[in-house]
Amino acid sequence: MYRPILTKRRIWAARLLALAVDAAQIVFLPFFGAGFLSPVGDVLDLAIAVALTVLVGWHWSFLPTLVAEVIPGVSLVPTWTAAVFLATRGRS
Repeated sequence: MYRPILTKRRIWAARLLALAVDAAQIVFLPFFGAGFLSPVGDVLDLAIAVALTVLVGWHWSFLPTLVAEVIPGVSLVPTWTAAVFLATRGRS
């Protein structure tokens, strides 16, 4: 299991990245919905999962979040933000 040395900077970078991705998915929902850009959203979610794992290490909350993001309409829920705050709680 990958566990990097966590600094406050890494934790805040992960939190800001998760907030930015969730906000972008809400703002651009018509593009990332069940339309033709849905594969782009799926690739984005996979990239975010990798980036967050590099920043804060693997946490079990990333797996259900990645699965939930594939379900149309779930992008309205800030799942990445919730997963990162769960993964970094008590570690900042």
